[in-house]
Amino acid sequence: MSSYRLHTEYCMSSDRTPKVSVIGLGYIGLPTAAVIAAAGCEVLGIDVNPDVVATVADGRIHIEEADLDEAVSTAVRNGRLRAAIAPQPADVFLIAVPTPFGAGYVPDISYVLAATRGIAPVIKQGDIVIVESTSPVGTTEQVRDLLMELRPDLVLPAAAHAEADIAVCYCPERVLPGRIMVELVANDRCIGGITPACAERAATFYRRFVKGECVVTTARTAEMVKLTENAFRDVNIAFANELSRVCDTSTIDVWDVIGLANRHPRVNILNPGPGVGGHCIAVDPWFIVHADPQNTPLIRTAREVNDGKIEYVIEKASAMAIAQPGARIACCGLAFKANIDDLRESPALKIATRLARDFGDRVDIVEPYITSLPRSLAGSGAVLVDLDDALRRCDIVLLLVDHDQFKSVSSTDRTGKSCYDTRGIWRD
Repeated sequence: MSSYRLHTEYCMSSDRTPKVSVIGLGYIGLPTAAVIAAAGCEVLGIDVNPDVVATVADGRIHIEEADLDEAVSTAVRNGRLRAAIAPQPADVFLIAVPTPFGAGYVPDISYVLAATRGIAPVIKQGDIVIVESTSPVGTTEQVRDLLMELRPDLVLPAAAHAEADIAVCYCPERVLPGRIMVELVANDRCIGGITPACAERAATFYRRFVKGECVVTTARTAEMVKLTENAFRDVNIAFANELSRVCDTSTIDVWDVIGLANRHPRVNILNPGPGVGGHCIAVDPWFIVHADPQNTPLIRTAREVNDGKIEYVIEKASAMAIAQPGARIACCGLAFKANIDDLRESPALKIATRLARDFGDRVDIVEPYITSLPRSLAGSGAVLVDLDDALRRCDIVLLLVDHDQFKSVSSTDRTGKSCYDTRGIWRD
């Protein structure tokens, strides 16, 4: 029996749990590390930010997510979760770093490749390297190729080799902020390997903590699956956002239209909003467009429609502010969705930033999930206030995020105010 197969059986046997290293302790990496630690594995979390490392090492969290604080505290206390800046030897390496886009919506996988360079010196025969970062098709192969270049002493998986020293795979997350700790365990996972053997090895690992089905496929297919899921959502949201503009023109309540249309047994229209945010849906469709611009007019248009809704809201809000000189403006919400603190690609933040630039100290910001204004609003004159103060001080109120706290605002609270509800929760 080969040393590779011997090591595989040893790592994944029931009497030995693998040591796991999670590269990137952000919105996905830290919850993933905590869940794996709860399953009994020894986990080392790696992050380039020393403040993040110190926070996690102390058993605390730097992001808002339901049940994450207790999970991290427990894992650190029982010694199953540690944090460091530099990678150390492990049996499984999970790369969960950002993959933004650059100028011209070109995908930027530099963080993934930097993480690969970081772990290259400490990987050994029998290890599993898994990319969880949302990435363009072919990224996992680039990770394999970089490891092959940096570690010529190891055999990396390829079609020409029946066996390899390292398994290289891709397994995207598919979780909802606010339910990440539940869905990391409950949801099905799509696990793509450079080779079938790689995928099976990674699936064996994931089955340690995932109750959903672990379905194996190729790395390129798994990469495309993740991008497809988010592009599908983006296209459907774009329909709702475009419909909301049409209804505005005709002075029709779009939420009435959607509610009645959805009574059709084969219609399920999503709700509109001020745009689309988050690191996934607002970004990933561009990866598909960039890879094949000639064949993606629908996906590109959906992105343009959803980004255009941001500009539409800014124009309407600005018109309200100009029509009432000196009136104070409350922007309710900065997060990209309800009941979280995540501001990444948030349409609400973009809208508030533009209004603060144009109307300065007339703008109040209400965001219950943050304690200080983000950099884009610093020095603008806008101030962070609580909801009661905003309702007392402001004549114009923009509802940008449907946080639960905002749902409690009654029609009486809004009496005499000019309100622009982009989420459809103040329709009484």
